[in-house]
Amino acid sequence: MTIHQALAFGLVFVTIACFVWGRFRYDLISLLALFASVMLGLVKPANAFAGFSNDVVVIIACALVVSAGFAKSGLVEALLRPITPRLKSARSQAPVFVTAVTLLSMATKNVGALAILMPIAIQTARRTGTPVSRLLMPMSFGSLLGGLVTLVGTSPNIIVSQVRQELFGKPFGMYDFAPVGLGLAAMGVVFLVFAYRLLPLARTGARTMDAVLEAKPYVTEVEVPEDWAADKRRIADLQHLAEGRVSVMALLRGGSRRSAPHANTNLQPGDVLLLEGEQQALDAIISRAKLKLTRSDRPVLMEQPTEEVRVVEGVIEPDSILAGMSAAKLDLHGQYGVNLLAVSRSGYRLRLNQTLRSVRLRVGDIVILQGGERNLPGALEGLGVLPLAERNVRLGGLRRGLAPAAILALAMLAIAFHLAPVAIAFFAAAVAMLAFGGLRVREAYAALDGPVLVLIAALIPVGEAIHATGGADLAAGWLSQIMGAAPPLVGLGALMLLAMISAPFMHNAPTVLVFAPIAAGFALRQGLNPDPFLMAVAVGAACDFLTPIGHQCNTLVMAPGGYRFSDYPRLGAPLSILVLVAGTLLIAAVWPLRG
Repeated sequence: MTIHQALAFGLVFVTIACFVWGRFRYDLISLLALFASVMLGLVKPANAFAGFSNDVVVIIACALVVSAGFAKSGLVEALLRPITPRLKSARSQAPVFVTAVTLLSMATKNVGALAILMPIAIQTARRTGTPVSRLLMPMSFGSLLGGLVTLVGTSPNIIVSQVRQELFGKPFGMYDFAPVGLGLAAMGVVFLVFAYRLLPLARTGARTMDAVLEAKPYVTEVEVPEDWAADKRRIADLQHLAEGRVSVMALLRGGSRRSAPHANTNLQPGDVLLLEGEQQALDAIISRAKLKLTRSDRPVLMEQPTEEVRVVEGVIEPDSILAGMSAAKLDLHGQYGVNLLAVSRSGYRLRLNQTLRSVRLRVGDIVILQGGERNLPGALEGLGVLPLAERNVRLGGLRRGLAPAAILALAMLAIAFHLAPVAIAFFAAAVAMLAFGGLRVREAYAALDGPVLVLIAALIPVGEAIHATGGADLAAGWLSQIMGAAPPLVGLGALMLLAMISAPFMHNAPTVLVFAPIAAGFALRQGLNPDPFLMAVAVGAACDFLTPIGHQCNTLVMAPGGYRFSDYPRLGAPLSILVLVAGTLLIAAVWPLRG
């Protein structure tokens, strides 16, 4: 072992130890490891930041943006809407949600697929009294299995493809993972739709800040559009669309006002309705019924044409000039360039005598305001409105249901028919999402998982240092001595197991960066085809079913599901054994070990 090899292995071991210790953030550890590798002479200064321009980082970042645009379209909710009212218990809910998230993870990033379906699953569970702990962990595991099917489904597939390109000059294709991934996903779904019963019933999910804020009812004002379908648009039809979660407080027509209009009242174009409900329910009904917020059509004050229009929540402070005033009297739009979209009042139901603009606001009222991104902070300060916790507030925003789906489909087809490299195809898809309004620029930045991107970008040069110093070949030689007499199938399973037990402590990205070159070197020394061994590392690193920390999906469901660390092995250990056995056999069947 040379001094550089010893330094490279020592740096990797220290980095892994820091990951296991858990005292510091993953991204900070990876940045320190990159800095140390440069100081130790393992990575040349000119190559220190090569990871940030690597195709792996570009593909993952663009896949996250595309997934966010697809999620905002509301297409998945629309497809599941006819089904969810029929899901009365965990017995029917688990198969639907696990299958849905698995299928969606085959087309988008698995964490994005889970983020799309989690709110729907939580709402369905609350409506039917199903313990949400019976649904979320199986969905997380399903998203991991679905991510195995395509190149962009999960980070380990993207990284191992890049390693293959660096070692042998050609990456894995978009659907090279499909034969193995589809088999494992199908097996895993069958297991999860029955084995969810292994999870404890007595788990209560932690309430997030968003959930607390969404629980408050808002009152907003909408107008019936000119193209309203009058044949099926009674008050009752509107309430049916809202699934009983939105009430019509008043109907304003031709200067007259009807409080609590009868359910059989027919709605006409130009009618103004005062609606009350939670923010998410109001957004859903406004979007589904294609209603028009009465104040959102007024142009807000913007200093530059490139600004975005933002919608924020805020609470009226004791010294606010809004206290005792109405939006009309204060001329909120004319004086401050913002629109009042909704009001929530704690303690009792808000009753309006005329319109939303005429309600006298009080200290402690929560308001939803719309304004230009540069003007809004100053307007909030001048009005004496304290912004609430930052969260995604959407109230009747435009949803382009088909455009994001078409963009995603075109990207997948371009890759399938080799019309463009993966990085270019997904980069074009991400740009198209922004250009066609499927996602705002601010939302695209919010969709980027900064810590994970930094983690991968910083560790790519460190992983390459292991290979450049000959450390990977040295480790492959040690592995060959240990397992030289064993059948190739045993070596394949051992590498998958090694990656599987390392991912929870190292994170899946560093696991692939460290073990993929070693697996390829081991295969070459044994005279075997390196591709199945690279596949084994990717599958093992992507399938962390034992802890909540090895993958973002498992972390994402921990608090909402009320899970403890020990709950993961209850469902994950038998699934890990199934994946290990079936995955080894499937890889050997699809990818010849000798060749």
